[in-house]
Amino acid sequence: MTTTSSSSPTRAASDGRVEPWNVPITKATITKVSIVCFIAWVASVYDYTLFGTLLPVIAEDFGWSTAEMAAVNTYATIGVFVVSLFIGAILDRLGRKRGLILLMLGGAVASGLTGLAAGAASMIIIRAFSGFSMSEEVVNAVYLNEIYRKVKNRGLMYALVQGGWPVGALVAAGLSALLLPVIGWRWSFVVAALLSLVVVFLASRLPESPTFAAIKEVRRRREAGDLEGAKALAAEHELEESAGHRGGLREVFRPGLRLHTIALALAWLTNWVSIQIFSVLGTTVLVEAKGISFDNALIVLVLANGVGFVGYVFHGWIGDKIGRRLTVILGWSIGGVVSLLMLTGPGEAWFIYPMYALTLFFLTGPYAALLYYMGESFPAHVRGMGTNVAHVMAPVGGIVGSALLAVMLSAGVTVGVAAALTGSLFMLLSGIAMIFTRKVADKAGAGS
Repeated sequence: MTTTSSSSPTRAASDGRVEPWNVPITKATITKVSIVCFIAWVASVYDYTLFGTLLPVIAEDFGWSTAEMAAVNTYATIGVFVVSLFIGAILDRLGRKRGLILLMLGGAVASGLTGLAAGAASMIIIRAFSGFSMSEEVVNAVYLNEIYRKVKNRGLMYALVQGGWPVGALVAAGLSALLLPVIGWRWSFVVAALLSLVVVFLASRLPESPTFAAIKEVRRRREAGDLEGAKALAAEHELEESAGHRGGLREVFRPGLRLHTIALALAWLTNWVSIQIFSVLGTTVLVEAKGISFDNALIVLVLANGVGFVGYVFHGWIGDKIGRRLTVILGWSIGGVVSLLMLTGPGEAWFIYPMYALTLFFLTGPYAALLYYMGESFPAHVRGMGTNVAHVMAPVGGIVGSALLAVMLSAGVTVGVAAALTGSLFMLLSGIAMIFTRKVADKAGAGS
């Protein structure tokens, strides 16, 4: 890994201090930010997938049927979507560091209160606020894109951080198997809340992104009438001409970005239909569609998410070689085929275990390339908004996936067939949607 400082020599203010937009990004800074963002993502995914993993147990405790369980998950995901709508504005107005702290605080509250849920209504309301912590990957996509600007093989670096998804899912499945018999499902969420609070403390010690500091200063200079100074600083930090403008939702739908934004949003929506089926509700699919016991399903999840982490590293590495956009297209297309084979193939452990692992390898692994690609594909001043517009389609995809599953199950369709129509088919559709996104020149070498 090689690093450099800001794109221009560090200059001091008149009192001798370094201006925040010229603070050098050292190897130590990159390491610290990477570690904290990784732990933050693990904590966020731990809480999110913990809910899906323990949903059959929660449903049994409250006396919900399979269809009612799917309905509760659907309504909760609608709440996640509503909460997630505000994340882009938070990042572009308050900053990357403050955004991370605020989101993890919201996630800690959601995790802790889940253990106090008294029924379906309270569970839906509480789980809606998990939209804060689930949007942490938007912070990663934006923050790390700006911190890694001069890092060689930055796609691989980001893949290691984004690998927090399978690690978080693995921790959720592993700790569920260990702690559930001892402390029950309610206290399991308290453990998740404590992990999020640890992240809040660590994030408070991180630096703000120099790119965001430069955008703020460009905006200040323009508002003060110093147009030449604003233009010079924007050029110094390789910001687009419109950097420093207030940006907002309208900017990401202007000509030149409109098709890209829509295609990314559709890719997230369709892929998260598949995520909802194979990852969040993975235990339900394995138990109901393949006849695996719940205890064995947890073991399968642990093993499969271990392979899923390798998938993140692989897709991040290959993205540096052939381009991140192409990596995502190929990964999701292959994953759609593999998942269909898993659902229609033999119900024996020797077949299910590796095929489910490969399903997660190609389903979640490409996100290592996708998230970093998204940060590259939007101008810096709307990087938070653009990334979040696409990202908020994740809970919409979750809503669609849960709703379709609930409707099909209520209509008497088997879980296996329903999973194929919602999980496998929509994974293929997400790969097709990526074809219509922007081609971005990857400064490290390959085109994205």
